[in-house]
Order: sequence, then structure tokens, then C-alpha cells
Amino acid sequence: MNDIFKALNDPTRREILTMLRKGEMTAGDIAAKFDMTAPSISHHLDKLKRAGLVTTVKQGQYVLYSINTTIVDDLIQFVLTLKK
Repeated sequence: MNDIFKALNDPTRREILTMLRKGEMTAGDIAAKFDMTAPSISHHLDKLKRAGLVTTVKQGQYVLYSINTTIVDDLIQFVLTLKK
């Protein structure tokens, strides 16, 4: 759970997750939306993947990133238990 909160602590990673709500994207598609280097985007994507917040599927020469809704659902359930 700590990795999830660390990943969500960064505004760039939160923006990436917001973009992925609309559907799968390649790293190049994601990088095109930001004014930063490709290695920086790769670092953010790696943090999200290690936290389990995104999943990847290799499709030809591309890697498609998407939100891991199972982890998001688990996170929401955890936060809701704090409210009780």
C-alpha cells in the first residue's frame, strides 16, 4: 500500500492516471502530452507499474499502458474504511 501512496504523491503520475481513464496509451502517446524527456516519463510509468496502478500489454513493438482497476478498487475500499 505504501508504494501506491508514494506513486500517487506525484502530480505527473496522477495526470498520467487521469489520461489512462480514457483508455490504453503507449508511452509515446503519454510522453507527447508532457514537456519532459522520454526517460522521465519512463520513470513515472515504472513507478506506477511497480505500485500496481497500471498494467502493460505488449502489442507488436509498442507497450500499451492501462489503469489496473483492481488496485484502484482496493484503494477506494481502504480509504472508505478510514471514514467509518
